[in-house]
Amino acid sequence: MSIKLKSILLIDDDDATNFLHKMVINKLNCTEEIVIKTNGEEGIDYLKTEVDGKYPQPNLILLDINMPIMNGWEFLQEYKKLQQNQKAETVVVMLTTSLNPDDKERALGLTVINDFKSKPLTTVGLKDILDNFFLFSNKS
Repeated sequence: MSIKLKSILLIDDDDATNFLHKMVINKLNCTEEIVIKTNGEEGIDYLKTEVDGKYPQPNLILLDINMPIMNGWEFLQEYKKLQQNQKAETVVVMLTTSLNPDDKERALGLTVINDFKSKPLTTVGLKDILDNFFLFSNKS
């Protein structure tokens, strides 16, 4: 029996990318819930929303860099300011189409970023994240 995450938060302004990433996640059947936010500000607001005394605390955040309103870098600055009970044990993976090596270096230099991957996320890429950070053994 494979382990399922409680939730995965996708933060990306591109509807086609979100659709594709949702398909990849559903194909692996690795989470109970997928939440999509289209910019960093929406992502932060979601993480700060208390329902029945609890915060959402997604297990995994897949974060785009270039977005309107609040980009990925700005999201990370605000994310660091959240209380621990709003972040929990969340793994943050930055996803980007950027070919700029400075972006990868900058991301991996931040302790809040667990990994940096190119978009689009594939089943192999997601399995890699799950195996590395959640000790998954979902063989499909």
